[in-house]
Amino acid sequence: MRVEYINPFIESVYDLFSTMLGAKAERGEIGVTHTAANPRDIMALIGLSGPVRGMVALAFPVNTALNIVNRLLGTESRIIDDTVSDAIAEIVNIVAGSAKARMNSGEESVIDLSLPTIVRGNSFSIDYPSKSTWLEVSFQSDLGSFTLRVTFQQLEPKGKR
Repeated sequence: MRVEYINPFIESVYDLFSTMLGAKAERGEIGVTHTAANPRDIMALIGLSGPVRGMVALAFPVNTALNIVNRLLGTESRIIDDTVSDAIAEIVNIVAGSAKARMNSGEESVIDLSLPTIVRGNSFSIDYPSKSTWLEVSFQSDLGSFTLRVTFQQLEPKGKR
């Protein structure tokens, strides 16, 4: 997986924060990871299929997740409940959907998204297929820190395999 593949996702995070949350997010380091070490307290995952196959994950500490949801919904939630989980699922859906639109521009092939999945708690582990390589981007924002992870492989068009 090449680093430039992550740019549509980074741009989508910036757009989400500036347009929907009225906040600023700043990218930290980009690295490659093969594990899900330090998954944070709540993680939203969404699958990609079509000419590319993979997954996008956003991982948040509880305080960041609450700050984002409270800003998005205009609420004052203090615990991670179903409303917060649903909103975090929508956040990963927005980021992946926006990146999908950027990646599909000018192409006939369409990338499809799965339904988002939320994993929460501070003692979980996520096991990915053993040969998965994830690009991981840390962010600092007005609403707290979080991590974006993306993995996918471009499939060869039928007949070229």
